[in-house]
Amino acid sequence: MDEITVVEQALRRAAPHMLMNVVDEALRKHYGAQRVELRLADYGLRSLQLVEHLPLATSPVLIHDSPQGRAFGAQEPYVTRDAESVFAHLPVTIRGDRMGVLTVAMPADRDPSPLLPELQHICEALGHEILVAERDTDLYVLARRAVRLTLAAEMQWQLLPGRSCARPEFALGAHLEPAYAIFGDNYDWSASADHLTLTVTNGMGEGIEAALLTNLAVNALRNARRAGLDLADQAALADQAVYAQYHGSAFVSVLLLRFDLATGDVEAIDAGSPRLWRLRDRSVEPVSFEAQLPLGMFEDSVYVPERFTVRPGDRLLFGSDGVYDAASPEGESYGDRALARALTATRLLPPTQVPGAVLRELARYHGSTPLEDDALVVCLDWHGREDGREDGRQDGEDAGRSEADGD
Repeated sequence: MDEITVVEQALRRAAPHMLMNVVDEALRKHYGAQRVELRLADYGLRSLQLVEHLPLATSPVLIHDSPQGRAFGAQEPYVTRDAESVFAHLPVTIRGDRMGVLTVAMPADRDPSPLLPELQHICEALGHEILVAERDTDLYVLARRAVRLTLAAEMQWQLLPGRSCARPEFALGAHLEPAYAIFGDNYDWSASADHLTLTVTNGMGEGIEAALLTNLAVNALRNARRAGLDLADQAALADQAVYAQYHGSAFVSVLLLRFDLATGDVEAIDAGSPRLWRLRDRSVEPVSFEAQLPLGMFEDSVYVPERFTVRPGDRLLFGSDGVYDAASPEGESYGDRALARALTATRLLPPTQVPGAVLRELARYHGSTPLEDDALVVCLDWHGREDGREDGRQDGEDAGRSEADGD
């Protein structure tokens, strides 16, 4: 039995809070490691926090100014040395969701290069076990926070599917700010064999009220999706659930989309404020839809999907009103021109890094005063399938029938 199989089996048998003990022992025994540490990305995607048995992780390293951050950002192993040791920094990523970095210190005379494929395999096994272990321990959740979360933010982060996702047909990345005090902004996605469903949500209000409202809407949409309902009925069921609870005194804005993974055809329902921009061939343009009623505003609202098509190479950017309505000191909204410039400037970055880059640019654009609302950005790169039919689309067709009315 090879070393990797031994480690995988030991991880599966280990108590949820003992995963790093298993990895540390195995890497010392089989690879001569001197020290092993796991760091997880914090909610703000600014630092990598050491996994340790403390209420809040200590000794963070910055993502944008550290060897660990370089491995995290590039999603490739990165090796450094000092006089006594050589350090292999390896990304821990599961199905496109970037979790953190495992650092393995070895004697300075050791060449870690031949070991990197095996160490990456161990990182993958560790990541899978962390996802399972989080059902039974707070250790890894606590390691992700640099400061304490507000209760509203705690509720919202627990509702999210992750911060990134990748499949052969697409790659997704998303980020929320302020990460430790978010209110009503949220996103959700689910991929099946044939479809990707993506929702970008903005519940009205602030604090716990906004978090409760968004939780109700997102779970109603999930319930309808898992019941096999089509997109219009998903929106209608969620609309009824919100109205039954609030009777029109509160509502939820949502942009709801369903992508056909084989063809790139998209159904969309625009029920409120989240908006969409498309980068194609270095040209950015908004993708507009006919506005429909937010969820819960009136009883028995009827929703009608619109359609457009994405092509391989398209990048879609979704933003909440806290992004495109944020104003510069001169009073110009970020969505007027600056967002398109930011999307063009980040075209070479992977979609996992685009939301953070756009939000950092938004902070500079807005100036020294804090943002007045949540800011949510989701980036989707569309690759399509080789046996799909997107490549044969004409420009007029793939712009979408919905855009003919909206633009």
